[in-house]
Amino acid sequence: MIASWPCPLPGGASEGGYALAFDRGRPRRLLVVPALFDEANRLRRFTAETMRRLDQAGIDSVLPDLPGTNESTAVLAAQTLDTWRAAMAAAASHFAATHVLALRGGALAAPDLRGWALAPVGGGSILRQLIRARVIAAREAGREERAEDLLEQGPRVGITLAGHKLGAPMVGALHNAIPPAALSALPAFGSPLWLRAEPGEDPDQSRALAEWLAAELAA
Repeated sequence: MIASWPCPLPGGASEGGYALAFDRGRPRRLLVVPALFDEANRLRRFTAETMRRLDQAGIDSVLPDLPGTNESTAVLAAQTLDTWRAAMAAAASHFAATHVLALRGGALAAPDLRGWALAPVGGGSILRQLIRARVIAAREAGREERAEDLLEQGPRVGITLAGHKLGAPMVGALHNAIPPAALSALPAFGSPLWLRAEPGEDPDQSRALAEWLAAELAA
């Protein structure tokens, strides 16, 4: 089901945020922080299937939209890692989450809860991957762009990468951001779906991750 929650925005405003939720008011409640940018799309079906299996195991879970993504009306270019962290902390409070699962770069926006990060990745690696994709796309279109120039431009004036318009503060924060040590890092439970060119799913991976989480949450 789709649930709503009051999502804080820069400047003290708020919007009605949206979240995919399996919420039956049970005591074990998992906040899922999505992967960032293109990886969020590639992992969406995998994430939803994992949450469905957690529901069958008696665990509530909720996947909020980061401000500026999916159904959010917020401006992506106005977001920073701090605004994303504030939004996920607000979602955790609203949905009374007891634990967190962050996917890939989502670990950089995770709230202060006990939990796990699936194949966590630093912001610098995310930036390099997005810039590499832009350089390749430009070359195929007959333009020449240099990764070094783009990396220097981003923290000064912002940059558009893979269709995502990122403000300078976001790019600057991503450069040196690393996943928090408080989250226990989990490996992929199979072939990395985020490396696929198109969104995909793997029921076996979803089942394995859900079973592992259910066992941990029952301990």
